Amino acid sequence: MTRETILEILEKIQRGETTPAEALTHLAKLPYEDAGFAKIDHHRSLRLGLPEVIYSAGKTPAQVAEIFSRMAAAGGDVIATRAGADAFEAVRSVQPEAEYHPVAGIIGLRQTGRGAGIGPIAVVCAGTSDLPVAEEAAVTAEYLGLEVERVVDVGVAGLHRILSQREALARARAVIVCAGMEGALPSVVGGLVAAPVIAVPTSVGYGASFGGIAALLGMLNSCSPNVSVVNIDNGFGAAYVAAMIVRSGQRG
Repeated sequence: MTRETILEILEKIQRGETTPAEALTHLAKLPYEDAGFAKIDHHRSLRLGLPEVIYSAGKTPAQVAEIFSRMAAAGGDVIATRAGADAFEAVRSVQPEAEYHPVAGIIGLRQTGRGAGIGPIAVVCAGTSDLPVAEEAAVTAEYLGLEVERVVDVGVAGLHRILSQREALARARAVIVCAGMEGALPSVVGGLVAAPVIAVPTSVGYGASFGGIAALLGMLNSCSPNVSVVNIDNGFGAAYVAAMIVRSGQRG
């Protein structure tokens, strides 16, 4: 339940359009709604300024659809990450307006009417193989209200490619960089921008990349002081942090 939704309920009481008892029914879902198999944190947007997001992996399509529907009923935008086509079909049966972003693996529903506009941030990926993680970051950021510029396939094997994107990087108030293999790209980007860089190691690479561990360690040892690191393949986490950074600056 968003700040706007609660304010609307209170204004309806003031105008006499609803009773305190009816309002209490809506507000009773704070701080969370118990769905039996899940406790849905409608209060998170009040505490953090950003909503709870459904992590679909490990949940059945029916469970994803039930949680999605309950969150939609609270009136805010809804995001489900790591979602397959089967989960989308289940969600669409109860929320026909939901959209599916297959590369990102995200199901989303916009209800607030708030388009992307805060930022911009840049989402950069080293290679096309990193696109699913980069798109998870980019699509999540857009649902969280950020303007996103995508910069793709600019890995350090062809350094001129990232150098040609300096104007886009300079506009960004935060930069998310997704890379596998040895994970060198965030350090390069960190040396080019006056903004926080959120590095996302991906599980892309041959055997000695160890499923992203080599990239993770390389990023943690970055010599660029403006680079921070999230977990392997965690495009969602990078987007959430970027949104909090940009929104914090907006309030300042």
